[in-house]
Amino acid sequence: MYVLFEEDQKALQDVVERLCRDANAKAVLLIDKNGQEIAAAGEIEELDITSLSSLTAGNVAATGGIAKLLAEQEFTGQYHEGKRVNVHITIVAQRLIVVVLFDHRSSLGLVRLRVKRASQDIGGILERIDMRAQEQPQQTVFEEITDEDIDNLFGDD
Repeated sequence: MYVLFEEDQKALQDVVERLCRDANAKAVLLIDKNGQEIAAAGEIEELDITSLSSLTAGNVAATGGIAKLLAEQEFTGQYHEGKRVNVHITIVAQRLIVVVLFDHRSSLGLVRLRVKRASQDIGGILERIDMRAQEQPQQTVFEEITDEDIDNLFGDD
């Protein structure tokens, strides 16, 4: 688990927008392995991003099971070819998933090339997040609650 600050979110959004533009993609999603959207760009108005993110995370999890059966650590990339839309899925830093939707305006080679650069950029952002997390002591919710807070909540005022 990691905390995503506004500047982290903006940096990730910028990478996703650049990837969408540079790969000539229809849309790009950045999601975590639980299926939560982190960033999105492109033609997303007509997409059910919540369902797509959830199904993609499930697909990655299922593929991870196949990888284990074949004594692989993880399959980091997947490609699905459709009649109108193709899907390229890449796992970044074993934590996030990049989903690129593209059509005849682009090619798998261009998408892979651009995803490689974007993955490096995302990895760098994740490293900064990790470094910041190590520098700041983690505080639990219970450490924030004082005896006075408890008295105010349950007291007979």
